[in-house]
Amino acid sequence: MASKGHGDTDSGRLPPAYSKEVPPGHNAVYPAPTVVPPPPSYLTPSAPPVHMMMSASLGPLNAVYPAPTNPGFPPPGYVTPSAPPMMPAPFGHPNAVYPAPTNPGIPPVPPGLEYLIHVDQLLVHQTFHLAELLGWEVRNSYNVKNSIGQHVFLAEEENNCCTLQCFGPSRPFTFHIQDNLGQEVLTLTRPLACSYCCFPCCLQDLEVQSPPGIPIGYVVQECHPFLPKLTVLNERRQPQLRIKGPLFFCSCCRDVTFEVKTLDDSMLIGHIGKQWSGFLREVYTDADHFGIVFPMDLDVKMKAVLLGACFLIDFLYFEERKGDKKH
Repeated sequence: MASKGHGDTDSGRLPPAYSKEVPPGHNAVYPAPTVVPPPPSYLTPSAPPVHMMMSASLGPLNAVYPAPTNPGFPPPGYVTPSAPPMMPAPFGHPNAVYPAPTNPGIPPVPPGLEYLIHVDQLLVHQTFHLAELLGWEVRNSYNVKNSIGQHVFLAEEENNCCTLQCFGPSRPFTFHIQDNLGQEVLTLTRPLACSYCCFPCCLQDLEVQSPPGIPIGYVVQECHPFLPKLTVLNERRQPQLRIKGPLFFCSCCRDVTFEVKTLDDSMLIGHIGKQWSGFLREVYTDADHFGIVFPMDLDVKMKAVLLGACFLIDFLYFEERKGDKKH
């Protein structure tokens, strides 16, 4: 008869108890573990709150239950800490929103003059009117263009017929300057005043407004016995630049340049030039062409005031009716 293995038992007998001779996994039977009673000082935990024992079937899905309260917290006199300030998202984060950078060194730009930030020169062409050939004074209008001839602004004079014919180039005026959308971005006003330096208490004064009603600068004529001089002021009437014309000038067959300098005349920063526009136009009409050059980084308000100075120079030194003597 074959010998019995370790896992074999006689019929009707219980399996053998655990012994070292019975390897694990070979129908071994292990005794039940002994239950050790808790120590006498052990406290049985209390049941959880009722709202935490509710079955999910008793409430709607995704039910939100209030957090359990702790009557011992916070203690009296406890101050709840404030939330920390919100930190910006890391640079490059897909959901990061960054505020527009601010530059306190750049003054605010009046609405409608943003284009002047990117230009360093302007061309001013006076519109020709057929009535000027007959010696009849009409309201002036100018087309302001960039260096490649693209239209930027349109300047039109507001005046009445009586003022035009009685005062001629010395007349008071108001110019409305519009952009390509027809919105008025600049207003130039010139009161009635003497155009000769022999009356220093009543010289020319041009006010530049942008938007209309808000002054951004002035152009004031200086008293000088020989040279045509103008001073550019800011909105607080503080001198910023000086404009000086030539001692003797003639617009026949040549350009006439008015230099734009610093207050101490030590640096030339630009110029306003009257361009020769042809014999027939110069002799029989008052339609003049001007070029204005200034630094690219010049304050936009001062660029606009220099544009107004160009109109004042035209009226003071080049605007005339047929047969009048030039100033």
